[in-house]
Amino acid sequence: MIRVERIVNRIFESNTYVISNDGATDVWLVDIGDTERALDILPRESKVKGLFLTHTHFDHLYGINILYDTFPDLVVYVGEKGIECLYSSKKNLSKYHESPLEYKGDKVRGLKDGQVYELYPKIQLQAISTPGHTPDSMTFLVEGKYLFTGDAYIPSAKVVSKLPGGNMKLAAESKHFLIELSQGKMLMPGHGEIEDRMI
Repeated sequence: MIRVERIVNRIFESNTYVISNDGATDVWLVDIGDTERALDILPRESKVKGLFLTHTHFDHLYGINILYDTFPDLVVYVGEKGIECLYSSKKNLSKYHESPLEYKGDKVRGLKDGQVYELYPKIQLQAISTPGHTPDSMTFLVEGKYLFTGDAYIPSAKVVSKLPGGNMKLAAESKHFLIELSQGKMLMPGHGEIEDRMI
C-alpha cells in the first residue's frame, strides 16, 4: 500500500510530496523545497530513488542540491522543456530570490506527455503535459488515484501565466482539463491543501 505525505515548505508555502510503499526501501518525491524536513519523515533505511518536478520554478525545486548531496544516484524527472531551467538560475527564477540555484547533478530525464513509470510493482505514475503556467508544467497521476497538479491547477486560485514562458490560453485549457480529471481522485496541488474528490 502506498503512502503519500505532504510537506508545506517555507518559501511561498509550496508543497513537497513523499511517496512511499510498505516494505519498500525506495521513496519518490514530487517537487522539493525544505529537504531536511522531507528527509526527516522518510521511512527508516529508505532512499530517494527519484524526484518528479511539476515544473521548474524556484519554489518547487530549491532543495534539489541538498537532496542530490544526500542521494547522488537520484534521478530527476522533468518536462523536456524544463531541463535547461534546472541549470539556469535565471530561467528557474532563483536568481531573483537572492539564492541563485543551478542543479549539480546530471541524471535528468525529460518527460513527454503520456509516459508511464513503474514506481513499485503494479504501481505506476503517468506523466501528463499541462502547460500554461510554464511550458514544462507536468501533472502526475499515481495509481490512477493521486493527482499531483503542481501550479497548473490550485483550487480557488487563478493560474499564474504572466511569468516568463507563461501562456494564458494554455493555462486555462490545462486548468479546465485538470478540473475534470481530478473528479474521483485525491487532488494534490502545488500549494494549498489536499482535496479528497473520490466521493
